[in-house]
Amino acid sequence: MIPYNKTTLSRIELEESLVHHCNPLEINKVMSAYELSESVHSGQLRSDGSEYFYHCARVCKILLHELSITDIDILSAALLHDVLEDSPSLMPSLFGNVLEYNFGRYVAYIVETLTKDLVRREIEPEEVDREHIERLKHSSSDCLLIKLAARLDNFRCLGFNLKRNPHRYIKETEEIIIPLAENSEINHFTFLINELKQERNKFLG
Repeated sequence: MIPYNKTTLSRIELEESLVHHCNPLEINKVMSAYELSESVHSGQLRSDGSEYFYHCARVCKILLHELSITDIDILSAALLHDVLEDSPSLMPSLFGNVLEYNFGRYVAYIVETLTKDLVRREIEPEEVDREHIERLKHSSSDCLLIKLAARLDNFRCLGFNLKRNPHRYIKETEEIIIPLAENSEINHFTFLINELKQERNKFLG
């Protein structure tokens, strides 16, 4: 059996999951997002030794298979949610020329909202993190949806030594990220929060 952190969402699986819900143009859009994300993250490994792109693909998979979301913009943004942080060729200054042109303003907005300035974060980590949370507070619910799905995927990888300080990561999620969605009546948030809590309990024993 393949360990969870080495699983992914294949092109065929993604396309077959959407063929009865989306038109060919929409499917082409999300497949383009898949290909761009795979290209940007090519050769990048996570701390657990897995391919970085697998994380992005699994975030999309969580939304698609566990939450039955077939909205092309949300799925595209999920696949692309880390590309601006991880590609030197996709700097924020080129943001409009790449993501917005190819995927539309809304997808670009979501990815931008989820992106941290990692260079500045080396100098001002607390300030950058605070600004990131403030953006999430005032953003579209879809931004937080992808953020929670990404956290859930990371929680499921904690047992593979993904995080240097997993207990701190869990605490941050519980005290800062989850409260952003806890009072929402959106069922998708309730599902993701419950899954996060289950994964936390599995890891902590």
